[in-house]
Amino acid sequence: MIFLPRRLAMLLIVATLGACTPARIATATPPAPLGQQVRAMLDSPDLAGTRWGVLVVNDQGREIVAIDPDRRFVPASNSKIPAVLVNLASLLPEPMGTAVAIDGGDAVLIGAGDPWLSAAPDCTRDCLSSLADAVAARTRRVRDVIGDDSLWRDERWGQGWSWNNLTARSGTAISALSLDENVVTLTVTGGGVGAPAAVRASDDWYEIDNRVTTASATALSVSRLPGERRLVVSGTIAASGGPATLVQAVDDPAHWAAHRFAAMLRARGVRVTGRIWARHRQPGAAAPSSLVPLARLDPPALDETLARTMKASQNLFAEMLLRRAGDGSAEGGLARYPALFAAAGAPRTGWDFADGSGMSNYNRLSPRASVALLQWAARQPWGGRWQSALAVGGVDGTLARRFRGTALEGRVRGKTGSLAGASALSGYMTAASGRTLTFAIFANDMPFAAASVTPDMDRALLAIAAAN
Repeated sequence: MIFLPRRLAMLLIVATLGACTPARIATATPPAPLGQQVRAMLDSPDLAGTRWGVLVVNDQGREIVAIDPDRRFVPASNSKIPAVLVNLASLLPEPMGTAVAIDGGDAVLIGAGDPWLSAAPDCTRDCLSSLADAVAARTRRVRDVIGDDSLWRDERWGQGWSWNNLTARSGTAISALSLDENVVTLTVTGGGVGAPAAVRASDDWYEIDNRVTTASATALSVSRLPGERRLVVSGTIAASGGPATLVQAVDDPAHWAAHRFAAMLRARGVRVTGRIWARHRQPGAAAPSSLVPLARLDPPALDETLARTMKASQNLFAEMLLRRAGDGSAEGGLARYPALFAAAGAPRTGWDFADGSGMSNYNRLSPRASVALLQWAARQPWGGRWQSALAVGGVDGTLARRFRGTALEGRVRGKTGSLAGASALSGYMTAASGRTLTFAIFANDMPFAAASVTPDMDRALLAIAAAN
């Protein structure tokens, strides 16, 4: 046995511990920056090829997350945001209601750009039947019944709309004389298995080719070429279920409104001796001279229209708002956009629009331009009205089923967007700290067979809110 001096032994022990200890201590890996975490959430293998754009800014103007914020994306229904804001920023008067006039023996329905006019049997306000009552109280005979939408230019669809959407509710025609959101409702009722089904329409505007049979499951379709008035309804309806409802767009809303109005007049004992037709204003033509109304309806306030447009993502309402701001044309409404985005400080390279609803594939918007517009809107005197029109996460509108049961339930207000190959959500959310974050998140070029990007979007926003 070898004995070392006590001092030397202690030095050896200390040296040995100093050499061994660092190798045995695990070093904690610092968390990735929030932007990297969000990018990792969005880079799902199932969504390979998807282009993402994200910008989140806090209430001090500091960028929290930025992923390609200056790239341009198809914004889908986020296109409704400037269409609504230009109406608020322009301080336009409250909308007028539809009127009726007697002109040389003709009954003329005069469109005023009111999106709420209704011919529903249970209608309680803004009812076409009230105008029919006014005519019946004045005369028992009219010549022609005319639907006059010439207050606005005759441009019923937006540039860049897909033809296959024109027969659906989302692509219905736009007119200053619009009725019941310009759709006809079809009710399909089954019988015994193997028996023909019954197809009933809300009126006789369309000729129905019924090819539906009763079976064990419901799988229905309705087809029509744009411009035609013949509907082919085919498929099956379950014998055990209740009636099914389908809707079909209307190509000439003013003519359809006149058609419905003539039926109401006849039901009130008013004889219609002439034609039923529509009066349109062609591009380049002057607006017609005004007629003296016999009666005029009182439509809902503008704020109701804004809320319906944003919360339900109602395309027709958005397009009517755009034309309202443009003195009767989409071109006029879009001409107000440069001043709107410039006031918000948004880069001109960050946006281009061809319609007000988002149905057009020509529309482009960057997250930076979107966030700039949203921040600016929130600061305006009408900012509270604007934010009240937005859908609320887990509560209502197109966000009713999103964020429910999460930390953002009731704490996110925004506008959704969905189109083939495009998805979007932008708005305002309250972070864990209580601070307000303004955000825009866009996804484009998703593979057709891919799953929805909505869960990925929502997961990313929840993580951002939790970290701030």
